[in-house]
Order: sequence, then C-alpha cells, then structure tokens
Amino acid sequence: MPSFSPLQALSRALAALGRRGTLIIAGSVFIGLAVPPLAALAKPLLMPGVFIMLVISFMRTDLARLRAGRHVGLALMALVWIMGALPVLLGLAIAYVVPPADPDILLALVLQVAAPPIMSAPAFAALMGFDPAVSLLLMVAAMLVTPLTAPMVVATFSGMALTLDPLSLALRLGLVLAGTAGLGFALRRVAGPARIGRWQGPLDGINVILLLILAVAFMDGVTAHFLAQPGLVLAIAALAFGLSFGALAVTALLFRSVTDAGQALMIGFSAGHRNMLVLIAAAGGVIPDGSWLYVGLAQFPIYLLPYLLRPIASRIHRRAKTTSA
Repeated sequence: MPSFSPLQALSRALAALGRRGTLIIAGSVFIGLAVPPLAALAKPLLMPGVFIMLVISFMRTDLARLRAGRHVGLALMALVWIMGALPVLLGLAIAYVVPPADPDILLALVLQVAAPPIMSAPAFAALMGFDPAVSLLLMVAAMLVTPLTAPMVVATFSGMALTLDPLSLALRLGLVLAGTAGLGFALRRVAGPARIGRWQGPLDGINVILLLILAVAFMDGVTAHFLAQPGLVLAIAALAFGLSFGALAVTALLFRSVTDAGQALMIGFSAGHRNMLVLIAAAGGVIPDGSWLYVGLAQFPIYLLPYLLRPIASRIHRRAKTTSA
C-alpha cells in the first residue's frame, strides 16, 4: 500500500488548480464583487502577489532559449509596436476621435495605453499552454523603456492631468526587475531545470492562487460604485473591454504574419492588457476616484479574456500537434 505524502497531495491539488486555471481566474473577479470586505482585505497583497509571480516566471525561464535570436527579434518587434506605435495611435483616437466627457476616464485611458504589459502576462501564457519566454522578454523590455515612453504619452494625451518623473519610475522598475530576476534565477539554479520542469503543474496552480488574490483585490470599491451608478459602471466596463480586445485582436492579426498563432495571440494579450499600477505608483498613487474605478473595471477583460480565448488556444494546440505528427 503506497504511503500518503502531504506534499504529493498538495502538489496534485495545485496541479488540478492549474488545469482549471482560466475558469477559476474568470470567476475570481466576481468573488471580489460579491464580498467587498474580502476585496479590501486582499488589496495590501497586490504588490507582493505581483512580485511572487514575477519570481516564478523568471525561475521557469531558460536563459539559453531566452537569448535565442528568434525570441529576441520577435520581442523587439513587439516592443516597438506595443510601446511605440500603438500608444500613439490609441492616444490619438482617445484624445481626438472619441474624447470622453469625464476627464478622470480620459486620464485612465491614457494611463492604460502608456503602461507596459501586465507583469502576469507570462503566467497567463503558461496557463494557456504557450511558451512564456517571449511574453517574459517582452514584459521586461517594456518595463525598461517605460520611463522613456510613458511620461511623453501621458503628457501629450492627458492634457498634463498627471506628471510622471522618469528617474523615479526607472528606479522603481529597476528595483522590481532586479529583485525578482535575481531571486528567480537563483532558485532555478538551486532547484535545477529538470526539477522545475516536473513542477510545471504545481507552479501553474500557485499562479492561479496569486491571480485570484489580485483579482479580488482590484475589486475594492467597485461594488459600491455599481450600487450607486450601475449605468456608468457598465459603460466604463464596456469601454475597457473594447480597448483591451481591440488592441489584442489588431496586434494578434498583425503578428500572425511573423510568428506562430500561439505567440501572436500572447503578444496580442500583452498589447491589450497593461500594468497601470506601475504608472500610478510612479505618480505617488494619487489619481482621481473616477480613474481608480476604471483601473478596477479594466481587470475584467484581463481575467475574463483568457477563459474566453481558451477555445482558440485549444484549436492552436490541436493544429500544432497535427502539423508535427
């Protein structure tokens, strides 16, 4: 009779969470809405959760593969589009084509298009069964150029409603990247690539738990706003979905001509889902209440789209298996 191991049981439970990750994550935002006190309790865990996810992403990354010419070239092309061309095009659309009546929402939209991809993009790539190397390389490169690009985009399209100090922003991002990369690669060296490969399922499960905590935390205050102004909240949520999905779709179609469907989809995911928290933190955490509401509602496409995109991801995986057979 095999002996019972608590660690094996925990590993299997985490792996099971990872296999159902996109569904669990999609439901997590509604937990925060349904239980507002839980959202308030989870809010202080936002930054620690992001830090741990980054450490896991670096720990799972094979530096030799990351330095491969194909990955670097693709990430650089995506960087120019996501942090250069796309913010300008979207900024022009926001400011001149469909300018919002509310300046708070205008500021939030500009922050969204100026921000780098979300730090959890590599975690989402892994959960959807794609190699997270390009997503990770793109995320790191975008963070490095953000101090140069974001202040110009925000100043140009927000009407100077918010100023960002490039030096302060660079220092904050540098500390985050240096700390997480150093710890992640040190853990990879200690554990070894083979063992980390065996831990893929449990690590997916840990990412699911962390993403769930973050989703709940972002819902702090959203329920109160919905009860007070349901029409406004639904309109802002629709706007957030439209911007995120539009950027995702256009980018995925654009990059499908230079890479496989899976990587094109994940580059699109990075283009449509931006880390506004980085810019807010760089501005001292002081933005209008209406902008904070948009930031919370912008989490819905981040957490729901991976589940909605799952059939597309499954089709991509099936085609890849058929092609390689």
